[in-house]
Amino acid sequence: MNILCYDIGTTGVKTCLFEAKDTITLLRSSFDSYDIKTSQDGSAEQDPDDWWRAIVTSTREIIDRDTKVDAISFCSQMQSLVLVDKEGRHIRPSMSYMDQRAGEIKKKVIETGIKVSGMNVVKLIKSLYHTGAVAGSVKDPVWKYLWVKENEAEVFKKTYKWLDVKEAIIARMTKNFVMSEDSAFATLLYDVRSKEKIFSEPVLKMLGVNPKHMPEIISSSHVAGYLLKDVADELGLKEGIAVYAGGGDASLIGVGAGAILPGDTHVYMGTSGWVSTVTEKTLIDTNAMVASIVGAFEGRYNYFAELETAGKCLEWVKDHLVLDEINAYIEKKEITEDEVIYKSLYEYLSEVMLRANPGSDGVIFTPWLHGNRCPFEDANARGIFFNLSLETGKTEMLRSVVEGVCFHLRWFFEVQDKKLKTSDTVRFVGGGALSATTSQILADIIGKTVVTVKDPQNVGAVGAAIIALKGANPEMSAEGLIEKIEIKDTYKPNPDNKAVYDKNYEVFKKLYKNNKELFADLNASKL
Repeated sequence: MNILCYDIGTTGVKTCLFEAKDTITLLRSSFDSYDIKTSQDGSAEQDPDDWWRAIVTSTREIIDRDTKVDAISFCSQMQSLVLVDKEGRHIRPSMSYMDQRAGEIKKKVIETGIKVSGMNVVKLIKSLYHTGAVAGSVKDPVWKYLWVKENEAEVFKKTYKWLDVKEAIIARMTKNFVMSEDSAFATLLYDVRSKEKIFSEPVLKMLGVNPKHMPEIISSSHVAGYLLKDVADELGLKEGIAVYAGGGDASLIGVGAGAILPGDTHVYMGTSGWVSTVTEKTLIDTNAMVASIVGAFEGRYNYFAELETAGKCLEWVKDHLVLDEINAYIEKKEITEDEVIYKSLYEYLSEVMLRANPGSDGVIFTPWLHGNRCPFEDANARGIFFNLSLETGKTEMLRSVVEGVCFHLRWFFEVQDKKLKTSDTVRFVGGGALSATTSQILADIIGKTVVTVKDPQNVGAVGAAIIALKGANPEMSAEGLIEKIEIKDTYKPNPDNKAVYDKNYEVFKKLYKNNKELFADLNASKL
């Protein structure tokens, strides 16, 4: 079975063609990028036409008319707001999961009266009862929906359906308006008490959401529709190919990592980062902004804690500390001129990090370059290089960035372990898992065995392939699906580094509390 998978991320689309036999084997792949537009008012938007252009371009690079494609599936970023008309075309740019401009809307709707955890106690209880969660973050999509309703009334009148990222692409491919169950849950309006897959009418009414705007909900492994002829011609494919609902990145990256069974924990480090543990029941920690979200498999949830900027922090360091953006070099030399040939700049940076001592000689970095959501939510929080000295160099600063991201991930483990037991062996995926240095730092800081898979950067697409394979073969077991994912390397925590990391971690956790008011002084007026 050949499965064409689209991994629609924050910075681009990775298009992969897989062959599913004894293992999931990548036959061909292509990547095409696009931008996200952010501003100091907290907005973060993307043009869905850019997603589509990237999908068409990348598909045509790896597919020809003779290529066998049995199914199409998706993995994508989640909690974006894509409002579309009856033709399935967007009526305004997509408001990304990173968008945080709806703070005033959230205050008016849910932060009045008697409050618990900062939210109206009646509305909090009602949301938890019906949906198993609560829209407690300014970045949750319902606040974006209400922001458009209040600020762009003429645009809002044109709304036919509220979709998420991959659902907007499915509508374009099939003219069907659906949401996979995990995407529906991510709206925080999904009725977890009903035996049917529906949105909660009491919560929709309470928050002022038009029920007619909500699409049909289907399982991730179900066929959402079939590829239309005009779309197939544009993509260079044959019409009638089954298009599966697929899942969001928070669901399918874990599937592609092989963290499928209850109790399995995985860590993702891409543009964003998270720790997720599979559970068979709903869990929520409103104080720490951690909740279980519906998974791609029936009856499974992912207890999920997210960091907005993880690998993005290393990209920031590359762009602003490593590369010379002000042309101040006396002499320039490409790293490929050295005796050791590096495949990429990131491979070189991984080697450079090893020159700094574990703990970066006391330098600590906080990875909150676009605010933070968990275990505290604060759009004003920012990155810090703490404890610089005359002896500090770029090697220590670079290593401290990776350590800072891993410290924050350790914080997630600490929070999750209050509600369930995270696994002793953790699957590590995303671009960060390509680096043996980063993988070892993660193992040392969290104190757990870390396992990487063969293809950590395409793991979301692998998850999309697995969910389509499961849809086409319902009899396949979870264990059988896990066997199709190849393991690459294993990293054991180094006990020699425990003391310094434990010490730095305790300081790391204090940096937000000690600087919270200062962040607000500097940044509150910008939002």
